[in-house]
Amino acid sequence: MIKAYHLYTGTDGHSHFTEGFVTNDVSTSAVSTHFKETAPHSVYDWHPAPATQYVVTLQGTLEFEMNSGKKFILNPGEILIAMDTTGSGHKWQMLGDEPWRRMYVVFTDINDINFVAAQGS
Repeated sequence: MIKAYHLYTGTDGHSHFTEGFVTNDVSTSAVSTHFKETAPHSVYDWHPAPATQYVVTLQGTLEFEMNSGKKFILNPGEILIAMDTTGSGHKWQMLGDEPWRRMYVVFTDINDINFVAAQGS
């Protein structure tokens, strides 16, 4: 299983996350894919996800923060399942001196996500 963070909008209108894993049990139909690179030391202030998407980190380390102040670190090889497309959103900042290289996999059927929450999440 691959470590993943599921971002979603709660009933309070704010983004929240659950830590867990992506499994091999379900296949997701992709609408589109694209790649992006962001320079080291970049930051991106409060924003919701532009689409429901997997964000596969190839290189770079980021710290994500929610409105509640809760944070998590996203490392290379980990997956962000961004489904907080409404509400206050989240923000992130780059850690270290590497660029953030990633692949986006946009999907529309939210029932197809293959995510299992970690114990205690």
